[in-house]
Amino acid sequence: MTPDDAPDDDPLVQQARLRRDRHGRWLRDGQDSVGRRLAQIGVLGWMIVAPMLVGLFGGRWLDARTGGGLFWTAPGLMLGLGLGGWTAWAWMNAE
Repeated sequence: MTPDDAPDDDPLVQQARLRRDRHGRWLRDGQDSVGRRLAQIGVLGWMIVAPMLVGLFGGRWLDARTGGGLFWTAPGLMLGLGLGGWTAWAWMNAE
């Protein structure tokens, strides 16, 4: 029985195939340059920061309209953090 004959629903088999495919891609393409890695880090940072800033400014705008102090700012910031974290996580898992 070869690894390709194993059932597809086994998580261990799925992870082994994924590792094999990644290793084959690494052998074929080589390692990324330092510039590309730094660019990925920069994009990842902005993926987290940009939604936080939108939530912060949106919350401040709502607070100015309603006179609520920091009532909308904190939830807007937390919502932006959650959205940015989820987006960054999804982007990293897609790579």
